Amino acid sequence: MSWIVYLSGEIHTDWRQRIISGAQAADLPIEFTSPVTDHGASDAAGDVLGEQTRPYWRDHQSAKVNAIRTRTLMEQCDLAVICFGDKYRQWNAAFDAGFCAALGKPYMTLHPADLVHPLKEVDAAAMAWSQSAEQVVEIL
Repeated sequence: MSWIVYLSGEIHTDWRQRIISGAQAADLPIEFTSPVTDHGASDAAGDVLGEQTRPYWRDHQSAKVNAIRTRTLMEQCDLAVICFGDKYRQWNAAFDAGFCAALGKPYMTLHPADLVHPLKEVDAAAMAWSQSAEQVVEIL
């Protein structure tokens, strides 16, 4: 059996590559997918639809274009890994966790221990909480 694992969350560290490399080293039959991880490209995803003069509408337009990818990939995945970093607030990651929960998709969270309290509801619906990419690979 091959799994499709969606890697959601913060884009400023190498956690995705560490999971992918670890899974490859363990010869796990997994295909990984993710949202657009280039911050500028994600912010500009809707620009093709026309220039917006207000930041709200540019973000709104790009969020909808990005959602074509993220919703489709989350609907198709067998499992999601949702990473929360300690440097930035990842509201999109929290949204993805809620979306997975609403779809009945299993997900696990990846975040440092000091985020346990703020993420208590997100973690309560998760199948597992890990503190490192290596723990995620062990679970997989």
